[in-house]
Amino acid sequence: MTNNQARPGLPLDLDRDTIAELGRHAVDFMADRIGELESAPASDYRQAEQLAALLLRPPGDDPGDFRELLETFRQAAGQGVNTAGPGYLAYFPAGGLVSSVLAEMLAQAANRFTGVAQTAPALVAMEQSVLAWSCELFGLPAGAGGVVTTGASLATLSALVAARHDRLGDDARDGTLYVTEHTHLSVAKAARIAGLPADRVRVVPATAGLRMDAGAAAELIAADRAAGLRPFLLAGTAGTTSTGTVDPLPELARLARTEGLWFHVDAAYGGGFQLTARGRARLAGIEQADSIAFDPHKSLFMPYGTGVLLVRDPAVLHAAHAADGQYLQDLDRVADLPDFGHLGAELTREFRGLRLWLPLHLHGVRAFAEALEEKLDLAALVHRELGRDPRVELPWEPDLSVVVFRVRGGDEANRDLLARINATRRIYLSSTSVGGRFYLRLCVLSVRTRASHVHEALRIIRAAVDQHIWSNTETSAR
Repeated sequence: MTNNQARPGLPLDLDRDTIAELGRHAVDFMADRIGELESAPASDYRQAEQLAALLLRPPGDDPGDFRELLETFRQAAGQGVNTAGPGYLAYFPAGGLVSSVLAEMLAQAANRFTGVAQTAPALVAMEQSVLAWSCELFGLPAGAGGVVTTGASLATLSALVAARHDRLGDDARDGTLYVTEHTHLSVAKAARIAGLPADRVRVVPATAGLRMDAGAAAELIAADRAAGLRPFLLAGTAGTTSTGTVDPLPELARLARTEGLWFHVDAAYGGGFQLTARGRARLAGIEQADSIAFDPHKSLFMPYGTGVLLVRDPAVLHAAHAADGQYLQDLDRVADLPDFGHLGAELTREFRGLRLWLPLHLHGVRAFAEALEEKLDLAALVHRELGRDPRVELPWEPDLSVVVFRVRGGDEANRDLLARINATRRIYLSSTSVGGRFYLRLCVLSVRTRASHVHEALRIIRAAVDQHIWSNTETSAR
């Protein structure tokens, strides 16, 4: 082909044979990529700047080659933190189950609108079945419902808007809500988006165990009422981001009920552990929530962008979000099926249910429960093994699958330790600050993280501690 000849391109509307050919390349790529996760670095930035400069270029007028474009994507996806791999033990790993990925491909190919039930009633019923199962999982009463979102942040926003509308009406300026310093930032962010001033988000003191102090919350609520304010929402957490700690949900539920507050539970991380006996025991009281934010892309191993909002009374959610327009006059309600566009911020929304429905039906619920039991066991193993080293501090026993630790010494020593661990590129840990002190944070949650990977992580951590101690000893001796 000469330089002035245009490469033959693909029409925008592909024929069946072309779709099949491109699909084979894409599936082969996916299978190869998943197969490489075991040996791939947990983090890699060696070509990041070079690739970023290349990829910031705009698309050209002439068509490209699909396999070349896939190769570019392969290189780009290899840079950064490998959140899908078994060595990713930071933040909250998202497994990205292949069955869910395939479900998403099929759902996008069907490309049905599910903002209102009439346009795709059977698909809405499929999505609704997952929501009904989730409500039952959390012990919510008959008639509870919800909506599948892109994540707990959007779920939290919709929950807060529903609570504000239900408890405060149209004028919310004097409303107050209650969190702790360990509550996820999405709650305060949702309050700001919903129009509440920052000083209306009250920070309740936490106990030494990092749990919301229900007595202190009661005192704050009483003081706000006396000042002429209107307390309306109490936020408990079923697995905090920093330490995985579960608030005293039964006590908080009683307080919210006594005071007439909406009780919201952030179970974004911890929700999936409801499938296990230990998880249900630790999350006791969640069944009394008015709303629950839950991320299946965390503790159900789904791909990022998979969140759920569950509410005790969907009518309250509908009242706060429903809207109408003349252009919707052709749409009728379908009996017993929700119009998801009236239960959240989005009217236009893709069919999200298949990425949940297909894996749950294909693998069976027991497979998820067994995988989560394994994660609890492995986190307990990490805590137990690190606890045998007198050089390591472990102030809190894990409620779920997050282990927080530090070496004895100052914050700089622990920053150095984290850098040494992550420099191996075999595992990747994160950090947090609690009480003004720097801690390393290890979370066992990826579907691909097994006992062998945890034992490797322990070897790396011990070697880094040895190296750190030796380095400090050498420095002191000079």
